Amino acid sequence: MSGKHISSQFDTELNAISTRVMEMGGLVEVQLRDAITALSDMDSEVAQAVIEREVDVNNFELELDRDISSIIGRRQPTARDLRLLMAMSRTTNNLERAGDEVAKMARMVKSIIASGEARSLPISELHTASELASQLLRKSLDAIARLDIHMALTIIKEDDLIDREYNGFLRKLMTYIMEDARTISPSLNLLFLAKAIERVGDHAKNIAESTIYVVKGEDVRHASVESVESLVK
Repeated sequence: MSGKHISSQFDTELNAISTRVMEMGGLVEVQLRDAITALSDMDSEVAQAVIEREVDVNNFELELDRDISSIIGRRQPTARDLRLLMAMSRTTNNLERAGDEVAKMARMVKSIIASGEARSLPISELHTASELASQLLRKSLDAIARLDIHMALTIIKEDDLIDREYNGFLRKLMTYIMEDARTISPSLNLLFLAKAIERVGDHAKNIAESTIYVVKGEDVRHASVESVESLVK
């Protein structure tokens, strides 16, 4: 078998892995959107559907882990190809964890609906943070699919926007609690929801960092934004 044929087969396998990772990411995006819709509409059925689909996200992770391990074992890739497979594995792991956060959100939504106490609280303000998180997740998947390190750098910087939204939401909830102690319980539920959204943004950032790892060969997971920017430029 010629080296060219082997290389072609390897490229086909890598493309198949990338396609499956994008499908997994799309499912997590839908889950996040539906969890927020369930909160906005006070819809327990939508929240329950999100919870039930969590198993699909988990199955994606198991299948991709198996396929990536198989490729590494059979092909024994080196250099950039190995980094790409490792990055795909990290991406899968981050998507699964983001999916866990979304499932937690759905369970919390069901609890909030059952309590009937959250209608007077600033639920709508979670939309901004959730939309930011969804956009970051979408862009992070696009960045790793294209190996676009400049987009990855933008994502790393934009993660701070979600952090600011979370901190602002926290301050507003504290105001509600101080004005009416009866809002403590539902406010805490909303706080956990906001934290889950913020963590989805963190996972998007992690995927962006993996993109830079593939292209530059540098692990920037604990690096400052300034040092990452210097590496990319």
